[in-house]
Amino acid sequence: MASAPLPLEAGPIHFGTDGWRGILGVDITMERLLPVAAAAARELAASAPEGLGSREVVIGYDRRFLAPELAEAIAAAVRGADLVPLLAATPVPTPACSWAVVERGALGALVITASHNPPEWLGLKIKGPFGGSVEGDFTARVEQRLAAGGLTVPVPGATERFDAMGTYLAGLGAKVDAAALVAGLAATGLQVIVDPMHGSAAGGLPALLGEAGAAAGVIREIRGERDPLFGGHPPEPLAPYLERLIAEVRQATASGRPAVGIVFDGDGDRIAAVDEQGRFCSTQLLMPLLIDHLARARGLGGRVVKTVSGSDLMALVAADLGREVIEMPVGFKYIAAEMLSGEVLVGGEESGGVGFGLHLPERDALFAALLLIEALVEGGLPLGARLEALQGRCGGASVYDRLDLRLPDMASRRRLEALLAQDPPQEVAGAAVLEVNRTDGVKLRMGPSHWLMLRFSGTEPLLRLYCEAPDADRVRAVLAWARQLAESI
Repeated sequence: MASAPLPLEAGPIHFGTDGWRGILGVDITMERLLPVAAAAARELAASAPEGLGSREVVIGYDRRFLAPELAEAIAAAVRGADLVPLLAATPVPTPACSWAVVERGALGALVITASHNPPEWLGLKIKGPFGGSVEGDFTARVEQRLAAGGLTVPVPGATERFDAMGTYLAGLGAKVDAAALVAGLAATGLQVIVDPMHGSAAGGLPALLGEAGAAAGVIREIRGERDPLFGGHPPEPLAPYLERLIAEVRQATASGRPAVGIVFDGDGDRIAAVDEQGRFCSTQLLMPLLIDHLARARGLGGRVVKTVSGSDLMALVAADLGREVIEMPVGFKYIAAEMLSGEVLVGGEESGGVGFGLHLPERDALFAALLLIEALVEGGLPLGARLEALQGRCGGASVYDRLDLRLPDMASRRRLEALLAQDPPQEVAGAAVLEVNRTDGVKLRMGPSHWLMLRFSGTEPLLRLYCEAPDADRVRAVLAWARQLAESI
């Protein structure tokens, strides 16, 4: 796969929706990272809730090139801020750091990771004392500290290490009945094939199902070894990067034992799945299933929070169960804010991040995987059949796809933004627009489970096109129409 040319000059230090990321060796260097870590640590201390007396800052890292070394280096920056760094002993999923913060009552966490970005990227995520990502006002204050130029001298020294992965898995294991899951999988003849995409969630799900799961042959893992190049593509749970998983699921099903493929991104906070027929299932399909399972089978309370780019099926399932639905802009930080302010059953976004009211205000792919397996065992059907039954009960059978389109320049972007603001299309690929939603970007609704959303990246001439429609041909037609509109401006 051809990759885009790498930039020769570093961009400004700016936090996006979940952290600061850039090209390793260009944007992310030791000289730039240490002041950012120090400023973040100082802001965690300054913003600590009243009564939180801890001086600890948890430090975690993923499996990327130089991530362990940079994590150890920023421990010195934390000490320079007169705080106590606590370093994960091994690479861990980002949610493990959030779990450790809550369990230990720490100030927060700094995580060296670039999540699902390409192999040449690295970055820093900041987690608050509540166990989730800090909000935009927090990162704005970190940027202000950097701009002010205050000097924090790193303090060398021995850093305490702890078993972050072990404590995290123990916490997840206490929330489910692993023995019942193994027995249920064996009884239904269903097997789980896990693909962590060489990322830091590797080994987690097999460990949670334990020796009994391995002995029963209900779970196995592929691509679990560390590979900082991630097989040559981004560790993002998208169908084009999952050829091996799809092939193995189909082969297992063809041999008489239906399988479900579960895939995690590079730092274990995003999830997707592959059903027994080898069809890719994003959170557009997994979230409705999880809503149904937690509300109906587990009987849990709370609202459903979805982003505006989320499938209509989420709202249909929630309505069938009498649950309120709140629709938010794209970005898990908006969902996390709702989770902190009220009772939430499930909150999630189309790109793979799902959180649960009975857990953390944080995306957690391993916990989502446990609940997905629990839902399949409870329903007694493989994933594809289970989803078809859910769609049959609630309606909303549809197809979803997304296209990221790079525009020629920022001037093209501004012209298209002006058009959408002043004179949005009244018709999309031959279908009349019934509603215009401006919660985030512009969402044009043509009917039930039939919509197109156009949303720009925060800082780049990048247009994201989202579409849900009754069938795949219609999705392709709508995305082609949208692409032609964008390229004609």
